[in-house]
Amino acid sequence: MSRTSVAEALAGVKVVSLAVNLPGPLAAARLASMGASVTKVEPPSGDPLQGAAPSWYAELVVGQEVVTLDLKEPVGRSALEGQLAGADVLVTATRPSALARLGLLESVERHGLVLVEIVGYDEERSDEAGHDLTYQAARGTLVPPTMPLVPVVDVLGAERAVTATLAGLRRRTSGQTAIRERVVLDDVAFHASAAVRHGLTGPGDVLGGGLPTYGIYATNDGHVAVAAIEPHFAERLADAVGGTRDELVARFATESAAHWVSLGRSLDIPIAAVLSLPAAGVGTPVHSRGLD
Repeated sequence: MSRTSVAEALAGVKVVSLAVNLPGPLAAARLASMGASVTKVEPPSGDPLQGAAPSWYAELVVGQEVVTLDLKEPVGRSALEGQLAGADVLVTATRPSALARLGLLESVERHGLVLVEIVGYDEERSDEAGHDLTYQAARGTLVPPTMPLVPVVDVLGAERAVTATLAGLRRRTSGQTAIRERVVLDDVAFHASAAVRHGLTGPGDVLGGGLPTYGIYATNDGHVAVAAIEPHFAERLADAVGGTRDELVARFATESAAHWVSLGRSLDIPIAAVLSLPAAGVGTPVHSRGLD
């Protein structure tokens, strides 16, 4: 599918998002990139992401209408009803009890919307608070005391929310109304941890440092990541650099990262320089959203 066709896939679809932080705004941005008209409703206090990572926040609201409404006040609720009257999808990222207090379930029913609700937990834990960090911790994708560099659960949760939106819209075209799609971040974390649970990427596993040809090596000016898993890649690496861990450690340390990247490209071996944090960009979060 071409980039142009993706950008037109949701043309004519109106999305109202009440979600702040992550992953709701990530999902809304993705829906906007697919052609949906997105209105982002923020509380008077604003979106906490704007203060924590203003550049990322700015990226995520490109092309969207951002309005401030106090949903705890009648005038704010009335204004939201006006927005929902012409909408197709409502995205939320709050506890189910908050949806009930605000009367949003009735609004979904009244306007025949697709409700995509992002929650931390389901069933008896549905009102329990959580963050990306705690979801990852509970599912074994952290190596203490190192903090995660990427809010994996939130990012994958956003993609799940996009998929849920598309599924809901598909059901809506078949005549169903007031459709409720729930994305549970704890479930997302469980599935994200599959590689660890199945002994693939944990410390010392094949892709967790146990395979010499798949790892990170120091160069004379930084580090490179080497991913020579397949036999043909491993053979080329052994011929050009080394086959054992000791050989690879010693040889990679003799040249620059750029040298090894160039060699990898010339010999068709997956080798990439490890980007340092300052060069990776400002505003990358190391924590994520909670549920209000």
